[in-house]
Amino acid sequence: MSKIDREKRTIELMIKIYCKKKHKNKDKELCEECSELLEYAHKRLSFCKFGEEKTTCGKCSIHCYKKDMREKIKKVMRFSGPRLLIYNPIELFRHMTY
Repeated sequence: MSKIDREKRTIELMIKIYCKKKHKNKDKELCEECSELLEYAHKRLSFCKFGEEKTTCGKCSIHCYKKDMREKIKKVMRFSGPRLLIYNPIELFRHMTY
């Protein structure tokens, strides 16, 4: 699996955790707001200029997210990041070692 694919999987997991806990979403589907954020994040990752050489977005020298989306994704990551230790510790470890 490529770095981009792993990043996509990690961000999807983080958004799912956030949506379930913050938006009280009991369904397996994401709410509209979280679906849009996930689609946007996947699109940004797909077109990342660093490709397989990329680091995590937080360590990146170029911020390719629009300001409002960057704030949303930061909120999701701050909330979901620590919870990855419970939900998927292996994914957290992989994400932290980029």
